[in-house]
Amino acid sequence: MATFLNPALYWAAMTKARITMTQRGYDKLRETLNYLKTERREQISEYMGSAIADGDLRESAAYDEARMQQSENEARIIELEDQLERAMIIEEDATGGVGLGARVLVRDEKGKEHRFELVGTYEVDVLKGKISDASPMGQALSGKRPGQTVTVQLPRGTAKFEVLEVTYE
Repeated sequence: MATFLNPALYWAAMTKARITMTQRGYDKLRETLNYLKTERREQISEYMGSAIADGDLRESAAYDEARMQQSENEARIIELEDQLERAMIIEEDATGGVGLGARVLVRDEKGKEHRFELVGTYEVDVLKGKISDASPMGQALSGKRPGQTVTVQLPRGTAKFEVLEVTYE
């Protein structure tokens, strides 16, 4: 039986709850799944084949490593297949407000501008400005339009942000 890399994802997978995501996020998951099923499996197979060719498998660190990589790859494939099966793609907000997939430009109280993209939980990448629609900032921005102000509870207190721009690609 394959082991899951993240136990939290394992339990989430067992619930069969729908996962909201953007079309871009869905496409990226499909692309990753395709890579893992084709190229990555082939790479692991070649690595395992060379380890087997080296001889005694009982003492082969290379073979053990190849088996570990295979197990992790298969677990990730299961996770991605489950996420794709439960995916519910959310279309952009037709009213011009902030919704899933929106790129939002905001200005904080100090006048500094920040750009975010509102994405589903499985698409989050804080370093790229992709924040979850379930995060405090995501929830505060949801449905807002340019010119509106939101107050967000942050770890270091509350902060106010003015929505400057909302775009969809």
